[in-house]
Amino acid sequence: MRQPIFRGVATALITPTTKDGVDFPALEKLINWQIEEGINALVICGTTGENSTLTDAEHRAVLEFAIKVADHRIPMIAGTGSNDTSYAISLTRYACELGYDGVLVVTPYYNKTTQKGLVAMFTAIADASTIPVILYNVPSRTGVNIEPATYAKLADHPMIAGIKEANGNISKIVETASLVKGKLDLYSGNDDQIVPLMAVGGLGVISVLSNIAPRQTVELCNRFFAGDLVGAMQLQSKFLPLINSLFCEVNPIPVRAACAAMGYCENYLRLPLVTMDEGKRQIMLQQMRDLGLVLKEDA
Repeated sequence: MRQPIFRGVATALITPTTKDGVDFPALEKLINWQIEEGINALVICGTTGENSTLTDAEHRAVLEFAIKVADHRIPMIAGTGSNDTSYAISLTRYACELGYDGVLVVTPYYNKTTQKGLVAMFTAIADASTIPVILYNVPSRTGVNIEPATYAKLADHPMIAGIKEANGNISKIVETASLVKGKLDLYSGNDDQIVPLMAVGGLGVISVLSNIAPRQTVELCNRFFAGDLVGAMQLQSKFLPLINSLFCEVNPIPVRAACAAMGYCENYLRLPLVTMDEGKRQIMLQQMRDLGLVLKEDA
């Protein structure tokens, strides 16, 4: 039986940048801290990693650098999705060559497609991959939703292993789980739905929250796995205000501000993203303090 790429929490890691380019020392610091805090896996160059504004050379350099720093300590997943299928295939092959444990492939955005097109696109990428593929469904960002019946058609592909589901519709997620019959590992793509999604068979979360609270997010999942549903839900509820702040503006604007406040990077974003509204940032920072997260200015 195929083993999951990971169980628990994979951080959808930010890509620290400055006006001069990718901040590799900051990236190394973040990766090491995440692993020291007990994270279960890392996703490199996903949406939170601002892959859409990385050049091809930067994207490949970040993938290469990150896997060298991780040095086989945890599973590593490369964000290789694109609305250009041939480019997604090229990045996927590169991630395979680097030794990644899996790839995360988002639905096509802007040009979009039909459900038939999704099957054709994901099949073409999976055919080119020698490592497991996680399908990423985030219709709020792409304008495309993967329907449960489409997941069922893709579930028999030997290289398609999982789903990062961020459609927010628990009923559709239950339908998907019933149709794929355990052939695809299910992960939450929404930090505010970690416990609900695990309750319908999910194995964990690909998380934005864990950029700043990796140990606590892992603890949430571990409580659930240990059968402590009340304890898991208490943590879900405890962190909900901060989760809401992390998404009060377009991701990764708030999480970059949060990471900067903790001293892990500069609060620098590439256009069209701009820095967080100061009033909202102050609310978020106070929520972080209330949860025991240490800010650089308070240390």
